[in-house]
Amino acid sequence: MGRFAGLALNSLPAASISRPMLRFGLFLSAFVFVSDQVTKWIVLGPARFNPTGCLESGYGCGFIELTPFFDLQMVWNRGVSFGLLRADGDIMRWGLVAMSLLIAGVFAGWLRAAERRLTAAALGLVIGGALGNVIDRIRFGAVADFLDFNGLWFPWVFNVADAAITTGAVLLAVDMLFFTENEPGQGTTWAQLKAKLRALREKPGGDPGGPAR
Repeated sequence: MGRFAGLALNSLPAASISRPMLRFGLFLSAFVFVSDQVTKWIVLGPARFNPTGCLESGYGCGFIELTPFFDLQMVWNRGVSFGLLRADGDIMRWGLVAMSLLIAGVFAGWLRAAERRLTAAALGLVIGGALGNVIDRIRFGAVADFLDFNGLWFPWVFNVADAAITTGAVLLAVDMLFFTENEPGQGTTWAQLKAKLRALREKPGGDPGGPAR
């Protein structure tokens, strides 16, 4: 992540700020943040879905079957997205808060230099999702997850913020691979990779097919 951010920022002038892209990214991050918090407010309201003891011990958490492939299942996640890096103690909890805020701050700085809508969209999604989960961690010590697609063989329960972070990360990888030049005039990572593969094929004996015998 740090390598990608460094490559993107180094490839742009220090004073370059695209205000339309900045506004677009900030609007998208605000939309993700509000959507995440509203959906959590809705699912945390009914006592039968989030009863006493669910947060503290995971006991009695609600489950609502909706379709053969999608359900609502209340899970309090003390780790990062999809339950990774579980933080049971206060040190890890506030460490994850600090890490999320740091990531959001770095990506906000990156967003100031974004020149493409794809870049701004990816960064906005990650920023909004990170801040949405930070609020949960500060308020409850854990993140409220409730979207369950187990019918599609997807093993994790997640929330709107998680979905935004994951989508943003995928878009950011696509942007870095296909649209960002590591150095001006050197072409994108994908273009450089294709050029190297082409050079290998053109070397004597490099053609895997070889002449017909």
